[in-house]
Amino acid sequence: MASVERTAYPRFKRTITSRELHDSFTPGPSEVAWARGKARSPEHLLALVVLLKSFQKLGYFPGLDEVPDLVVGHVRGLLVLEEGVQPRHDADRTLRHHRTIIRERLGVEYDKEKAREIASAAIYEAVQTKDNPADLINVALETLVRKRLELPGYTTLDAMASAIRTEVNTGFFGTIAGRVDEAGTARVLGLLRVVSGSRSRFDELKRPAKAPSVSHLREHLAYLDRLELLGPTADWLQGVPPGKVEHFAGQARVLDAAELGKVGVMKRTALLVCLLHMAKVRARDELVTMLCKRMARITKKAKEDLEKIRQRHRAESERLLAVLGEVLEAAKGAVGFDSDSVTLPTSPRKKNAVHAACGKAVLEKLEQAGGLAKLSEDHELVSAHHGENYFPLMWRHFKSHRKVLFDLAEVLEMESVSAEGTILEAVEFCLAMRHRTSQWAPMTYTVEKEDGTKDTKTVSAEFASQMWQRILFDKARAGKINRRHFEVCTLFYLVQEMRSGDVAVLGSESYANFYDQLASWEECEPLVAQYCEQAGLPATAEAFTAALQQKLTAVAAKVDAGYPDNADLTIDQSSGKIVLSPRKGKDRRKSALDLEAEILRRLPERSLLDVLARTAYWIQWWRHFGPASGSDPKIRNKLARYCWTVFTYGTNAGPAQVARHMRGQVSVHEISLAGNQHITAEKLHAASADVIDMFIQLDVAHVWGDVGKAGIDGSQYDTWENNLLAESHIRYGGYGGLCLRHVSDTYIALFSHFVPCGMWEAVYLFEGLLRNESEVTVGIVHGDTQAQNLPVFGLAHMLGVELLPRIRNWKDLTFYRVSPTVKYRHIDPLFGDPEKDVINWRLIENHWPDLMRVVLSIREGRLSSSALLRRLGNESRRNRIYQAYRELGRVIRTIVLLRFLSEPELRESIQSMTNKVEAFHKFSNWLMFASDVIQNNDPVHQEKIIKFNELLANCLIFHTAVDITKVVNDLIDAGWEIDPVDLATISPYITCKTRRFGTWYLDMEPPGGQAVQQLRLSA
Repeated sequence: MASVERTAYPRFKRTITSRELHDSFTPGPSEVAWARGKARSPEHLLALVVLLKSFQKLGYFPGLDEVPDLVVGHVRGLLVLEEGVQPRHDADRTLRHHRTIIRERLGVEYDKEKAREIASAAIYEAVQTKDNPADLINVALETLVRKRLELPGYTTLDAMASAIRTEVNTGFFGTIAGRVDEAGTARVLGLLRVVSGSRSRFDELKRPAKAPSVSHLREHLAYLDRLELLGPTADWLQGVPPGKVEHFAGQARVLDAAELGKVGVMKRTALLVCLLHMAKVRARDELVTMLCKRMARITKKAKEDLEKIRQRHRAESERLLAVLGEVLEAAKGAVGFDSDSVTLPTSPRKKNAVHAACGKAVLEKLEQAGGLAKLSEDHELVSAHHGENYFPLMWRHFKSHRKVLFDLAEVLEMESVSAEGTILEAVEFCLAMRHRTSQWAPMTYTVEKEDGTKDTKTVSAEFASQMWQRILFDKARAGKINRRHFEVCTLFYLVQEMRSGDVAVLGSESYANFYDQLASWEECEPLVAQYCEQAGLPATAEAFTAALQQKLTAVAAKVDAGYPDNADLTIDQSSGKIVLSPRKGKDRRKSALDLEAEILRRLPERSLLDVLARTAYWIQWWRHFGPASGSDPKIRNKLARYCWTVFTYGTNAGPAQVARHMRGQVSVHEISLAGNQHITAEKLHAASADVIDMFIQLDVAHVWGDVGKAGIDGSQYDTWENNLLAESHIRYGGYGGLCLRHVSDTYIALFSHFVPCGMWEAVYLFEGLLRNESEVTVGIVHGDTQAQNLPVFGLAHMLGVELLPRIRNWKDLTFYRVSPTVKYRHIDPLFGDPEKDVINWRLIENHWPDLMRVVLSIREGRLSSSALLRRLGNESRRNRIYQAYRELGRVIRTIVLLRFLSEPELRESIQSMTNKVEAFHKFSNWLMFASDVIQNNDPVHQEKIIKFNELLANCLIFHTAVDITKVVNDLIDAGWEIDPVDLATISPYITCKTRRFGTWYLDMEPPGGQAVQQLRLSA
């Protein structure tokens, strides 16, 4: 069963804020008039309106005794009824009548059987891809609301979801286990067998990859080979939805061998098969990543060698010239000539003798100079310097990795995403020639087909650049290719195409075929109009392009016309020198500093654990945590256990240290079990969303009018038995507590984990925004300097988000023109070359369907961040998705740059938001006081630690905001005149009032005697 707290089933919250009272429980004039016409007494009127607003909020009728007194009192006051009037019905017939007329007014149908049928059908459909009972119940709720049906009781939906889920999952378990033969079952279940003196092989399925050294590459290849020998998991799982496979694998991953051994044989087999399959997928991803890192390291070393050669090339060149001189002198001496003009004998016998003597002398000199091989290598090094080409230097670092890298390429099954497969043919050639020792190899080779026949092919190096071509071919060796350099060249370009997505790896996830994940245009076309309306985009290619062209033209013309009045921007028309003068930041007023000092003086001191416990009680963010199966946690005092866990991992102290300091209150096992088995990164994300939602309910986002009482009444703040926020009410003469500007500060803090510092982070930023589970709508995103990547600007525009990164190096960025003929009177030096730095509008218009396919695939959850990253983060000549988004990004970034130079307010806003983000990073790092280094190299664990820390920081920010609001209310009561502008400068990143280390006790008791002293040390 799933507890109601873990689902979206509507219910009255434990804490009801004044914002929620106003938004959800305030009847409109027409509703009040309607109710007065239907009710015969004040009690009936109050009951009718309370039921009406409760049904609008919940979707079902609660009992009047279940409605919070705060809601009843709020409605009573708005209806101007006496304090003693209570909502009640004199008879059941009156209650039924009220419910009937409310349903008629709202257009809601009451049909229990129909609701059950629709909910059952929705759950059956959802359970094919989802598994968490709470998710299944949420799907049923969404469907019932859309069908305008009154919601059935929670227990009805819970029992239905549980029964359907068990039925469907049992079917999947039976199907999977039935496909595994007896030998395969023995191999799979054997993973749980513990051999005396060692651990089971089950833990191998969960281990992450190590650093990409040669030994680790060999080890990981052997690891994948061992996994493959366990059985054909892809065949066993055929027809099982990928979402189900991932969820079943997740259930197995959080258990140990002993716990999984207690599960029934059929389910145990299915869970192990799913975990084994996902381990294979992850191993392939890790191998490709290790290959990419290894080749990047080889390339880096070659570049470093080239730089060293540049430093010593003169001495090396002189040495090689000296060797050449010695060789020439030795050759002259060997043939017996002292004159510079030599004539060889005409007799064949004498000529051969001279050649032999000359050759012997030359070889002796070459050996004395270091040997032919060493001199050849040194010659390549110097030649590389003169040609500015580091490619010849890669072989010396590649040769020690050659075998393991080709073993890796042979193991991976690759396919070309485009029709052009030249690089894969080159890989095939290298594998066919891998056992040759000669440096030069024929370009024609033979491969054996699956049917046993042989096929003769000729390799091509047309994918390589001219710099590579110079070292791959020799005119004196027609039909041959430098095998060594070609091997390095092939893997060099293979890695590039894997990163860009032009080459896909079968059985992988991160490097899978991008177009298999991308929705087709036929699927996307019906969704375009609605999406464009939501994102504020024109719904056709022509209108989209025209709107962009018009906007860029208008912004450029406005900036050009306003240049004479722009005192900050100076452009020297003759030299083209551009100067943007910085503006001095505004100093805080003395009244703001005095207010801050008084607030800090009055703020109560809190223990970090107290903050976690209070926010957990108020917001119930811990409701998302629980076993991977989706069932309710079977642990005592869940709130306390999860608070300990968030504290343990959010501060990066670790279970062992926290358990040692808690003196028996909690054990290492209890913390580890909750952290490893009950909490995932996704659940932490949902918990943070709950904190964000409650924060925006604090009435700090609206300005109600003149200065008055803040929106939260904290009179019952320290009484847990009374709902703190439920005691609050709207002060219509006041303002919203921390004011709009301050909301922006804290909002950035709550979302700062999305701020990008490069293409990788930017892609995950947008995925995070699309997966945003809070009620906050994001319209503007601020990022670091590296977020100026052109495709990122394009993607942001298509998602309906305005990207405003920190702009430091704007002088190095290109401003693109609308057309080659457009010239500007004042700002023309800002723009690039009229011949080439011009927007290609035709490219944008022609590839508009591709732009839409990407964003719609992201929205539908079909396109992963890793696949999107590779397509938008790596340029290739065949990557039309990249080219289209880059061209769109040129338009958007040019508009942003022009606004940045002409709008001082925009520059101040960007700088202010960047500073707030940096302040949050410092704040969250302060909370990770145990250690700022994550020791575990498992990326899943690392992500969880970051999100634990993020949740901890969000809880402290929320609690501090509530404390500040209470203090401000007290100041207003004491007669202070609070200026909202001053209050807006008060940051919630306050650390001086938070005790990170708790309260410690030192007992000084001699052995065998009574305590002589007890000291209480408060940190």
